[in-house]
Amino acid sequence: MPSFKYTAYGKDGKEIKGSIDAEDKQEAIQMIKSEGNIPIDVSEAGALNKDMNISIGGGKKVSSRDLSVFCRQFVSITTAGVTIVDALDMLSEQTESKTLQAAIADTKLSVQKGDTLANSMAKQGDNVFPRIMISMVAAGEATGNLETAFDRVGAQMEKQTKLAGMVKKAMIYPIALLVVIVAVVVAMMIMVIPTFSDMYSDMGQELPWITRMLVSCSDFMVDKWYVVILVVAAVIVGIKMFKATEMGTYLFANISIKAPIFGTLTVKTASANFARTLSTLTASGISMIEALEITARTMKNVIFRDAIIEARDKVAQGRPLSEPLRNGGVFPNMIVHMIGIGEETGNMEDMLVTAATYYEEEVELATESISEVVQPLIIVVLAGICGTIIMAILIPMFGMYDLASGGDI
Repeated sequence: MPSFKYTAYGKDGKEIKGSIDAEDKQEAIQMIKSEGNIPIDVSEAGALNKDMNISIGGGKKVSSRDLSVFCRQFVSITTAGVTIVDALDMLSEQTESKTLQAAIADTKLSVQKGDTLANSMAKQGDNVFPRIMISMVAAGEATGNLETAFDRVGAQMEKQTKLAGMVKKAMIYPIALLVVIVAVVVAMMIMVIPTFSDMYSDMGQELPWITRMLVSCSDFMVDKWYVVILVVAAVIVGIKMFKATEMGTYLFANISIKAPIFGTLTVKTASANFARTLSTLTASGISMIEALEITARTMKNVIFRDAIIEARDKVAQGRPLSEPLRNGGVFPNMIVHMIGIGEETGNMEDMLVTAATYYEEEVELATESISEVVQPLIIVVLAGICGTIIMAILIPMFGMYDLASGGDI
């Protein structure tokens, strides 16, 4: 989804700058106005502008873990009878994240000037307080259940942190082994093969094709190492630039869904996030249409995001949610059936919670399965690569020994 940088006047008349994610410029303008601000300049942010907006808007993005701790502490303090302003003042001093600390202090000042807590938090940008949090706080203020809203947001952030942790756990080991494979191959090419290459040149016999290819690769890496680095850097930059395009975004999204072994993990993770976020929002009193829009913005995979946006449009037309989800063919049948049952029984929230719990458990099982499958697979690959290199080194030596034996006889 495109990001737009903007300059606007806030309710207090001061100029504010930030960035916001939206489908197009008109939607970005409407979102800025809905926060009570008057947009002055709105333009789509490129890669450079995005980085600038992040630094201007208060530093790096606040983690889900820091937000969950903030929510839990806010509930504990306000439940004890402390006012919102005093609670924010206390939390700004206790929070470890410098970015969040500054954002809480600014939020406190805005609340002191008479603005609502939700609007004050929204001024800090999506890098600090995500839209799901702003919407739930606004709903909590409207219904008088602010502590409940923060409690639900805290639980939501904790679930997101746990889910992201499980996915990272599944990815760390394969990536670490791949790094080891690359390091071993490069070390052998640079330090081991040149030693044997000099010996082969003195043998005076034709080398097998696999040995010639290995020696040529080694000589190229030793003599033209800067070319190798430039090519690798160019490939990485090219992939990142292509991934930033619309075609690249959808291509990589498709690959992440259909990739062997890891595709199932992607689908289950997206299903868990969808069900948990939607259940949290609807339980807070937010309408289904708005909840679907916010949920779509939390999805990292653009294919799932588009499916939810399409479902939102169909729900706005009076269709049941399960129908567009089923027709979209993106989400698993299990979650579609559970949502359908929730619609028939009028117990949507509980069914969404049940679906979220089920898929969170499935993600945990999937991460364990991936570790069990990938570990021996990568070891076999490593053994195959190293074995091929060793055989390419030894074959000419065997030939040399045969010639020496024949000469003695």
